[in-house]
Amino acid sequence: MKTKAEIRDWRKKRIRKKVRGTASRPRLSVFRSASHIYAQVIDDDQQKTLLAASSLSKELTDGAAGNKTDVARKVGALLAQKCIEKNIKKVVFDRNGFIYHGRIRALADAAREAGLEF
Repeated sequence: MKTKAEIRDWRKKRIRKKVRGTASRPRLSVFRSASHIYAQVIDDDQQKTLLAASSLSKELTDGAAGNKTDVARKVGALLAQKCIEKNIKKVVFDRNGFIYHGRIRALADAAREAGLEF
């Protein structure tokens, strides 16, 4: 019997074979834990994180009230705002092996509404 973590790792590896971030179109990687959500914009060519946002970000500490899905929406909007400030408009979405629903989908939708293209 395979654990949930092993199954997610298989999915993650399968996705990462196809998804790659470049300088012109970096990778937006999302990680969710039981209580928080984290998102990074990564340039895989240089192996550098260009910017990041999470439910623990200082910008969200006051506005991080609500359920986890609402917080994920705020993180997505914050990340998109930071990307646009750094002149990043297009990204490749990496759901990191998580199924595209709930908090992952809320973060992606909020980032799209705030102006990111993926």
